[in-house]
Amino acid sequence: MTVVKDKIKARIVAEGPMSVAQYMATCLGDPDGGYYATRDPFGREGDFITAPEVSQMFGELVGAACASAYRALGEPDRINLVEFGPGRGTLMADLLRVAALRPAFVKAANLHLIETSPHLRKMQRETLAKAPLQPTFLGTFLDVPDGPLIGVANEFFDALPIHQFVKTEQGWCERVIGINNAGELAFGAGTARIPKNDLPPGLAGSPLGTIIETQPAANAIAEQLGARLAQYGGAVLIIDYGYLRTAPGDTLQALYKHVYDDVLAHPGDADLTAHVNFEALATAAIKGGAKFHPPMTQGDFLLRSGLLERAGSLGAGKTQSEQESIRNAVERLAAPDQMGSLFKVLALTGENCPFPPFDSTG
Repeated sequence: MTVVKDKIKARIVAEGPMSVAQYMATCLGDPDGGYYATRDPFGREGDFITAPEVSQMFGELVGAACASAYRALGEPDRINLVEFGPGRGTLMADLLRVAALRPAFVKAANLHLIETSPHLRKMQRETLAKAPLQPTFLGTFLDVPDGPLIGVANEFFDALPIHQFVKTEQGWCERVIGINNAGELAFGAGTARIPKNDLPPGLAGSPLGTIIETQPAANAIAEQLGARLAQYGGAVLIIDYGYLRTAPGDTLQALYKHVYDDVLAHPGDADLTAHVNFEALATAAIKGGAKFHPPMTQGDFLLRSGLLERAGSLGAGKTQSEQESIRNAVERLAAPDQMGSLFKVLALTGENCPFPPFDSTG
């Protein structure tokens, strides 16, 4: 029994079944035993490896995109450079190495890292100790000062709590977590209903047992981003795994020691994520006032940004083993059967801000 499981069971006994969103928030953020609050989940010793940990090329190409966005904004004297959920700080370290090639960008930028975990903040501070910019740590995006914005969110939105609704004979009921007769955590259907106006079109005739997901926490942040971009200008890159069109399905998953796990088996000790609904994210950002560039796969984004050229440059003069390692990293990041197609990249901007390698703004 973990500290988090004890807390969850005690809360269910006292208050009744909890929503999937409440369960995710407790498992990931509990200060005494939450997944992100108490450990380093990244890399080979953790539970998963993110793109910045695969190769420096990922962060470098994201950095080049940010530098291009800064140039498109007319190189303002001050700008907020923001990363959501910076992991170990690896992406930002690689991004700043490229940004340093444009001294005006580094001089203008105020670096803000949105991170709530004291453990991860310590790691980020160590990773960026010799970087050209030192971070200010913030708890939420609303704490970012006013002004133009360049932002990056890599594998941030997938960890935000979602709600699930299941089709029952009584209608679409919220999926909840309670305690079964054996004393174990178990899924069930609660009394809360999804408002008819919130039901995605075409799902009214779904069979019993169909599950749909909503992401109010993610959408709220996207709308805040949209409002900020509309008011002050800027650009934000959102990189995550997910789907481009709203559709039914249960995408909630747990990763425990690099292996997919029952989402109720190890609360607090396993990573919990859900696929991001990019259509809903873009809709929320547009509601806030942002312009969006049609999303592309991570593979397309990296290849259009110069991944192969950077790999060739990085491998020049290296040993055969080092060159093979670089080729493997390119494959891992961009191949359709690895991270290339599952991960999508969405660009949000203010008015009249071109953002290569993305196409026309919608």
